[in-house]
Amino acid sequence: MKILICDDHKIVRDGLRQILYQLQGVTNIGEAADGNEALTQLKSDVFDIILLDISLPGKSGLEVLQSVKEKWPSTNVLMLSMHPQEQYAIRALNLGASGYLTKDTASEELLIAVKKVSEGGKYISHSLAESLAIHLDKDIRRQKHELLSSREFDIMIKLANGKSLHEIGNELCISDKTVSTYRSRIMEKMGLSKNTELTKYCMEINLMGGSII
Repeated sequence: MKILICDDHKIVRDGLRQILYQLQGVTNIGEAADGNEALTQLKSDVFDIILLDISLPGKSGLEVLQSVKEKWPSTNVLMLSMHPQEQYAIRALNLGASGYLTKDTASEELLIAVKKVSEGGKYISHSLAESLAIHLDKDIRRQKHELLSSREFDIMIKLANGKSLHEIGNELCISDKTVSTYRSRIMEKMGLSKNTELTKYCMEINLMGGSII
């Protein structure tokens, strides 16, 4: 089994590498510090599983996931996040992810998840599964935020959490002007005009507290 770890923090990559080598059958573990590096490696090598951080500089994890499933659909992707937020999990699973774990997951659960995904299954934690069940059990109409692209969704959450255009630009390695353009698109699609309205919307449908950091 060949695994690629994509995370912008070396200490996280080192920790995951140590855990993964406990798994029988793991022959090679590659590393990438961002989405572009991961996609470059996929062009020259074949990996069975990618452990993909949802929060990356440049391309977000969701954007990288989308590219991977379009170009290498047989590659299994296990998303890692700081947050158990079900909205991110739903979006990731809809884009083709094989699983979704939070970074505070115990090493035993990570190994179980990787094994299950390697066998063609899907994996989400028990606590997240309960949240998803509650979310999906509701009679939910198509909500406005579902019209947003992965990058727009990411920026919407950051704006709703009070981050400035400059702060968002620094986090995503794009210019303030580009962030402003994204903000305009978001407001148009959502039918809103102020950041306070965006925050209120996100609070009402329980999107707050799940911002990517």
